[in-house]
Amino acid sequence: MNRARHARLALAVAAAGALSIAGLAGTAQAADVNNAKNAGFESGLGNWSCSAGSGATVSSPVHGGTAALKATPSGSDTAQCSQTVAVKPNSTYTLSAWVQGSYVYLGASGTGTTDVSTWTPGTGSGYGQLTTTFKTGSATTSVQIYTHGWYGQTAYYADDFSVFGPDGGGGGDPAPTVPGAPAGLAVGSVSSSSVNLSWGAVSNATGYNVYQGGTKVQSVTGSSATVTGLSASTSYQFQVSATNAAGESPKSAAVTATTSASGGNPGGGGNVPKHAVTGYWQNFNNGATVQKISDVPANYDIIAVAFADATSTPGAVSFTLDSAGLGGYTVDQFKADIAAKHAAGKSVIISIGGQNGTISVSDSNSANNFANSVYSLMQTYGFDGVDIDLENGLNSTYMTQALKSLAAKAGSKLVITMAPQTIDMQSPSNEYFKTALNIKDILTVVNMQYYNSGSMNGCDGNVYSQGTVDFLTALACIQLQGGLDPSQVGLGLPASTSGAGSGYVSPSVVNAALDCLTKGTSCGNFKPSKTYPTLRGAMAWSTNWDAKSGNAWSGAVGPHVHALP
Repeated sequence: MNRARHARLALAVAAAGALSIAGLAGTAQAADVNNAKNAGFESGLGNWSCSAGSGATVSSPVHGGTAALKATPSGSDTAQCSQTVAVKPNSTYTLSAWVQGSYVYLGASGTGTTDVSTWTPGTGSGYGQLTTTFKTGSATTSVQIYTHGWYGQTAYYADDFSVFGPDGGGGGDPAPTVPGAPAGLAVGSVSSSSVNLSWGAVSNATGYNVYQGGTKVQSVTGSSATVTGLSASTSYQFQVSATNAAGESPKSAAVTATTSASGGNPGGGGNVPKHAVTGYWQNFNNGATVQKISDVPANYDIIAVAFADATSTPGAVSFTLDSAGLGGYTVDQFKADIAAKHAAGKSVIISIGGQNGTISVSDSNSANNFANSVYSLMQTYGFDGVDIDLENGLNSTYMTQALKSLAAKAGSKLVITMAPQTIDMQSPSNEYFKTALNIKDILTVVNMQYYNSGSMNGCDGNVYSQGTVDFLTALACIQLQGGLDPSQVGLGLPASTSGAGSGYVSPSVVNAALDCLTKGTSCGNFKPSKTYPTLRGAMAWSTNWDAKSGNAWSGAVGPHVHALP
């Protein structure tokens, strides 16, 4: 959320992003080779060219061998590094690379047919593989392969490139061999319907297959996976194998996991109802209707006060009521209104971040400061919890530490919500998604912002345009299949056309998406493979913009959410 309208990175490739992080698609013929040279940067930057001196080789972190590329974007340069590769005309090639960091791209140009690119919004703390394919034209004898980051973002890493296909005659690095079986398969957190697994990475693997009872149920690129759709209080056996272009390894040793007993919301949430509507209340005047907390309609179950402010202490936050901007609203009235909402069965929380938020939780000290300061605000104003809406980066390790520390102070009634951008929830390896999974036992709901986004990938790998029922359902599916409990998933939308720069949909579309996900009805072209009757609900930015439009959004969506099965 922001104080005016949300601005987002204009990631043009997202519209063409049907290509995504994936395993290599099949086994190449024996004559195929890796046509890339110095693909693992063992010879420094030999055969590679990087823009504006942005690239260098490093010894850590690497994916394989002893070296990898590190390239650092600037405000005006994406830190592109490229190599010209010899290829054969009228031939198909698979381009892949292992990358680490946020907003990392891989592509090929000069193919003579359709140039290709793919990208990842983030790989978390380890390497992930990017893969795409291209076909050369009838006269094409060389192509340029490239990788780059994004303007103003942190450094990215890349290693072990492959342009796998017919020998172009220019030499190259050896083709991959079948990887060995993964070791160290272990069971992590479990719920009544899911099991988290992790294992040791295999150096020359490009992906992994997860087996449940001998049947493949999932393919992933990283060394962890969450298997969902399981029955409560049931034992399951799991194995994993490693894959690359040369084939699939033997399966790992098996492990057994038992799901927990069935229950309600696996996380916290105090008095939050089974199906709930969240609304952001603006502590500022930006042209929307100025409100007191008491003015917020009863259809809102969670009211997120936007926003807390950063302080000079790392990680710590404060809150100052904008009494002047809100027409003389006093602190005492504010506190009394929060207490009245409590009496009516509602929750009021403090939101951290927004577009202009600069709070950084990046080490243990700042994590402790965050937890202590938020808890202090809860005691001072009566807030029931916290909303995480950090739009300028999030460290999953230390935000997890901060929120678990806060939960230890506040107890089981603590309400924790999150409002990530769509790009932050494209994969469980993203820092926001990882944080949500890390705090699953205390998390109330993730209300992803389905707006100011542009087109994004759905859980089926297809690209969907914002402003449609398919955009809402296919992107929610990523969270539902990625390990969150349905009760922890909500749909975040603008309450009016003025509430966001793009992505507004009418309340009828919101309700159709809710019905599609919970009942399998009113779907568009995308229909989930199963229904999620316990889906939490929906969120609006903001209660003020809703009021500006006569509360049309909450008046239609609120009763619909509360009537869900």
